[in-house]
Amino acid sequence: MGAFAIILPLLLMLFSSSFFLPVLHSYSPLCKLWKTFNLNGMHMEGDVVLGGLFEVHFSSVFPELSFTSEPNQPRCQGFDILGFRHAYTMAFAINEINKNSDLLPNVTLGYSLYDNCGALGIAFRASLSLASGQEEQIILDGTCVGSNPVLGIVGDSYSTFTIATSDVIGLFQLPIVSYYSTCPCLSDRKRFPSFFRTIPSDTFQVRAMIQILNHFSWTWVGLLVSDDDYGLHAARSFQSDLAKSGQGCLAYTEILPWRNDPTELRRIVNLIKTSTARVVIVFAHETHMIHLMEEVVKQNVTTLQWMASEAWTASTVLHTPHFMPYLAGTLGIAIRRGEMPGLREFLLQIRPDPNYNNSYGNSLVKQFWEYTFQCTFAPAPAGWVEAEGALCTGHEDLESAGTELLDMSELRPEYNVYKAVYALAYALDDMLRCVPGTGPFSGNSCASIQRMEPWQLVHYLQKVNFTTSFGDIVSFNENGDVLPIYDIMNWQWLPDGKTKVHGVGEVKRSHSKGEELTIDENKIFWNSEPKEPPRSVCSESCPPGTRMARKKGEPECCFDCVPCSEGKISNETDSNECTSCPEDYWSNARHDRCVPKKTEFLSFHEPLGICLTTTSLLGTFLCAVVLGIFIHHRSTPMVRANNSELSFLLLVSLKLCFLCSLLFIGRPKLWTCQLRHAGFGIIFVLSVSCILVKTMVVLAVFKASKPGGGAVLKWFGAMQQRGTVLVLTSVQASICTAWLVTSPPTPHKNTLYHNDKIVYECVVGSTVGFAVLLGYIGLLAILSFLLAFLARNLPDNFNEAKLITFSMLIFCAVWVAFIPAYVNSPGKYADAVEVFAILASSFGLLMALFGPKCYIILLRPERNTKKAIMGRSATKS
Repeated sequence: MGAFAIILPLLLMLFSSSFFLPVLHSYSPLCKLWKTFNLNGMHMEGDVVLGGLFEVHFSSVFPELSFTSEPNQPRCQGFDILGFRHAYTMAFAINEINKNSDLLPNVTLGYSLYDNCGALGIAFRASLSLASGQEEQIILDGTCVGSNPVLGIVGDSYSTFTIATSDVIGLFQLPIVSYYSTCPCLSDRKRFPSFFRTIPSDTFQVRAMIQILNHFSWTWVGLLVSDDDYGLHAARSFQSDLAKSGQGCLAYTEILPWRNDPTELRRIVNLIKTSTARVVIVFAHETHMIHLMEEVVKQNVTTLQWMASEAWTASTVLHTPHFMPYLAGTLGIAIRRGEMPGLREFLLQIRPDPNYNNSYGNSLVKQFWEYTFQCTFAPAPAGWVEAEGALCTGHEDLESAGTELLDMSELRPEYNVYKAVYALAYALDDMLRCVPGTGPFSGNSCASIQRMEPWQLVHYLQKVNFTTSFGDIVSFNENGDVLPIYDIMNWQWLPDGKTKVHGVGEVKRSHSKGEELTIDENKIFWNSEPKEPPRSVCSESCPPGTRMARKKGEPECCFDCVPCSEGKISNETDSNECTSCPEDYWSNARHDRCVPKKTEFLSFHEPLGICLTTTSLLGTFLCAVVLGIFIHHRSTPMVRANNSELSFLLLVSLKLCFLCSLLFIGRPKLWTCQLRHAGFGIIFVLSVSCILVKTMVVLAVFKASKPGGGAVLKWFGAMQQRGTVLVLTSVQASICTAWLVTSPPTPHKNTLYHNDKIVYECVVGSTVGFAVLLGYIGLLAILSFLLAFLARNLPDNFNEAKLITFSMLIFCAVWVAFIPAYVNSPGKYADAVEVFAILASSFGLLMALFGPKCYIILLRPERNTKKAIMGRSATKS
């Protein structure tokens, strides 16, 4: 929009006044321009003329417009040696092409080159002059015919100037090949259908900058841009591409004033000084950098890493002892350097033409000569001779002048000019080699040198493809952009105070490999201590084991590092999220790796498991000892009393009770889970059934001893006792079978107790089945206790009912305490509680029932007689 705002008034002025259109007078056979522009230029005749627009002067002075007299022409000032070399490179390329018999044979190229003087108004005048011609008047010969207008234009240097001229010249479909305009907007084919360039677009330059930032891990940078199309479009592209890459953030974006504005520059430099970003990227021109660096020196802003766009990377005006303490180490994107053999010799042949003393013609050579040798051509201006000013002869020695013109070490924009001229030449050569009848135009026609149209050259320019003598391939894509390649430069401050701009890498795009960045870090000079790349981050990287938590209201590069929560990890630097570990894994102490969870179960190898196992085996051993004692003394009254067969069966069942507790120790498996509860339930019912039958037998014997009670004993014979035990046990076996079939216990990995542990346990499956199993045992135990309690005072010297009462009291107490303890014990401790209950109740039964008997059998054998056992009964009778 900025370019349009400037162009529109010019167009209105030019077209409304017929400023450059020929006017035919009825009274004179002349075709006359209303006005010609006084432009600095160089010209050479040819069969086909190419135009050129270059900045040979830095600035211009426009006259006051009072319109009381004819306005003066703008005046250019500040001669630019490098700009003149750009222009003369075009002359060199055309001279080289004219000598090449293989390229454009029998056709001589000419040129018309103009100086834009660093002003859009003058650039616009020059482009219109190229499109329409500069002859002031032409004698008519039937039609208004003048000199050949140019067929193509090389230029301009500024993107803003190129946008303006392309908007107008493009209306004539005149091809423009720029060597220095990088604005991405110029790739718009709808707006600029005839625009081409041999310099990469800023779109690629921006991506190249971002690749360099990524290479050095610079994620927090500042951006400064010039207040023109070049800088503003670069800023938009940089912000967009950096956001898409997700590899960095802008600490600030500032627009440098076009003119020297001390107040604004002071504010910008103060912002740079206070910012934590140590890398500053500048898309601007050398004039902006000069004003900026003056303020940087004033405020003494050091330890910055500057990154230069191609517009000022190769600028030597900044290589001064005043600036280099601050700019040393600068990394920059530079236009591809090329070599053009013979250019230096061609430049040494420059001589002013005495026939061109006016402002039209080869005035640029004259001005270059006067600037280089600090002289003036005759006639000298008033006072020049009196001030002892030298007069130019035109024969001064150019080689001994020490001019920068002859420095061939950094031919970068010149190489682009060279490629632009050759692109037009190859397109013209392809067009003239067209075979009639096979052409691309209407009716398969071809263009001819007599009647060539600029739009026809655009067609061939789009298809041009050639290789320079330096080995670079030149071709244009559908947007008119060349295959991009940049050199990466480093400003090295040498010990002798000189500055060397040294190549340290390149970034390019190829059809086969895409975009490639190559940097040799060993060649880079760093303007910091230690000599290594500086750090430029808003927040230091988050190490593995943490995640980034963005700070509210700040760019995404500014964040805090938050440790991952338990069970989550991050194994990469700068992780956005922590990842949950798989079910069987847990985070390690550093939260950077998932490790298998610790497993927990009642193990044979831990102290608790060892104690319970030892106790179980001890109980088993004691049962075996008691059983052995009873077998050995099986014929004694103590053993034979109250059905010795039940005693033996009870001892065996108690032994199994001790052994079944071992099923609760060790890692749960399907078979152990199912067997432990079923075995425990059946074995305990067997034990309690034996005790219950014993109690019933005691009561039956007592009843039989009374008159008329003999019939009771027939129901408690040996077969009935066995049958009762079998039936009672079978009921429990049925309960267990139904439980195992419908919803059996299974091993389970429980992670609810501890997040970092897997507790292996047996889930009961059916809670109802487990409750019925325990309830049945409890029912038999309570029944045994009640019957034994009723028989505790029976008149026997050795009344076993007392022992049964005491044993059942212990049994019931243990299992009543077991239920709440079991419910409230997590993991392996639930198994430990159950094992403890089994062992405690088993020891209670063993000691209460068989302890006194073993005492009598082993230590008081005199009481192990029928008389002693029946003695109390006989006394009372």
